[in-house]
Amino acid sequence: MASGGPGQPAAPLGPLVVACLAATWLVWGSTYLAIKWALISLPPFFQMGTRFVGAGALMFAWSRWVRGAALPTRRQWRHALALGTLMLGGGMGGTATAEQTIGSGLVVAFIAVMPMMVAVIERLFGVRPRSRELAGILVGFAGVLLLTQGAEFRASPAGLLAILVACSAWALGSVLSQRSWPMAPGAIGHASQMLCGGIVLLVLSWFTGERPDWPPTLVSSLAWLYLLVFGSLLAFNAYMLLLSRTSAVLASSYSLVNPIIALLLGVAVGKETVTPAEWVAVAIILLGVGLLLLQRARHGSAA
Repeated sequence: MASGGPGQPAAPLGPLVVACLAATWLVWGSTYLAIKWALISLPPFFQMGTRFVGAGALMFAWSRWVRGAALPTRRQWRHALALGTLMLGGGMGGTATAEQTIGSGLVVAFIAVMPMMVAVIERLFGVRPRSRELAGILVGFAGVLLLTQGAEFRASPAGLLAILVACSAWALGSVLSQRSWPMAPGAIGHASQMLCGGIVLLVLSWFTGERPDWPPTLVSSLAWLYLLVFGSLLAFNAYMLLLSRTSAVLASSYSLVNPIIALLLGVAVGKETVTPAEWVAVAIILLGVGLLLLQRARHGSAA
């Protein structure tokens, strides 16, 4: 059961929580571009499936034979399969699928709804968002909408359905991981989830008849490797650790910060320029995230 669940006191923002927040904010902000590059040769389900099976196998071996962790029980494997199907099969696979047919601005705007979705699902478990938390969600989302104003909102029905499924499945899996489906403790639990989710994605790849270009281009290969190491081994595990130590709403704050990171990468890599309106949007997003952090710190100190 995650810290900060119903009837449980929330832990304050310690160094580990701050480090995990930074990992999800910074790393996942760069993965949108990496996914695009990997898609040059590697179709979405295959790309994600191989990435998570590889990362899960490495972490499982390290946890088992270096750290001496106990093997997950059958019940914990079932939970890992259910959560892996939702968060990786539905969430990650759906996002990669959507990026093939809808503009990145629309993907970012949809994903920024994640804290709202999490708050709605948590309400079903009797958890009300506090006033400052709700204000942070709304202010941050308004900033993302302002930031993506003028972006290419090219869309297709299939792409819109894919990103809607992705966001819903990820939000539901995040909440259920805290309250209903506990996995094996520590890194081996996260590894089992990545293995199960990766296998589900590979099954979807086979079922949909995906055919990767072989050999993949150098750009796709390097992007895939970056996604495995930083997107899966680092950021995904940081996110799951956040779910075990803080609220799901705060853990999902990456969806508000990632557009800022993508914007800064565009400036640094693509030599793009930032308009005054975009700087205002960045300030609004940071205000929203600050409200979420302040609410968490107040709750933690009062616990």
